[in-house]
Amino acid sequence: MTQTEKRNYLINYLLAERGETAEIPNDEYSQKRLLRSLFNIRMPKAISGEFLSIQDEYLQEETRRKGTTDIAELEPVQKGIYLWQGDIITLKCDAIVNAANSQMLGCFNPCHGCIDNVIHTYAGVQLRCKCNEIMTEQGYDEPTGQAKSTSAYNLPCKYIIHTVGPIVGGALTKEDCELLKSCYLSCLKLAEENGCRSIAFCCISTGVFGFPQKEAAQIAVKAVKEYQKEHEIEVIFNVFKDSDKQIYRELLSAD
Repeated sequence: MTQTEKRNYLINYLLAERGETAEIPNDEYSQKRLLRSLFNIRMPKAISGEFLSIQDEYLQEETRRKGTTDIAELEPVQKGIYLWQGDIITLKCDAIVNAANSQMLGCFNPCHGCIDNVIHTYAGVQLRCKCNEIMTEQGYDEPTGQAKSTSAYNLPCKYIIHTVGPIVGGALTKEDCELLKSCYLSCLKLAEENGCRSIAFCCISTGVFGFPQKEAAQIAVKAVKEYQKEHEIEVIFNVFKDSDKQIYRELLSAD
C-alpha cells in the first residue's frame, strides 16, 4: 500500500468505528488533517491488529520523511547538555518528555498545536490506550510535578516520560517554581529507572500553562545541573520558539 492508500484506510476505519461517513478530501494536506483529527478525538479502546499494523507503517514512514536527529549528531553546549531547536518527535534519544495534562490521555482538541497532541498523534493510538490503562489503575488524576513513563511506540525514541507542569494563572509563586523543579527531577529519575542514558525536555509549563519562559528555563537548567552532579545522563533542552532558544543559549553560555 502507498502512503495515500494507508491514509485512506485509516480514515475509513476510524469513521466506520464512529458510525460516520464522510467524503475524504482529494488533497494530501486535508487528508492528513482529517486523519490527525480522528486520531485526536478517538477514545481509548480496543482496535484491530490490522489497523495497528497499517497505522504503524504509516506513522513510521511519515516520521522518516520528516527526518530524524540522533543525539549522537548533536554538539553539546556543555558537558552532558545539548540545546536543539526542532520537532521533538523526530529526536532519536532514549526518552522525550511530554507536557501532559492531569488526565494523562493526550489532547482531544483536533489538530491542536500543543506538544501533547503532536506526541500522541505520531506515537499512535496505542499511547492513549496505555495511558488510560495506567490512569485507570491509579484511580486519580496525575499530581502536578510527578511523572509516568510509556513506550514511545512509533516515535524514534524509546520512551515517553509524561509530566504535568504547574498552571500559572497570575503572579508566579514559590510553589509554582517548586512544582516545575519537581517535574524535571521526576522525569530524570524515572528516565534513569528505565535505563535511559539520554532525555530530551520540552519547555514544560510555558505556552498555554502560562509559566514565564525565562523563569522556567532558569529552573530547568538549575535542576538538570544539580541532578547531573550525581547522575550520568545526557540532557537535550528542546525548544521550538526562537525566543526560548535565545533564553537557553544565554543561560548555558553564562556558566
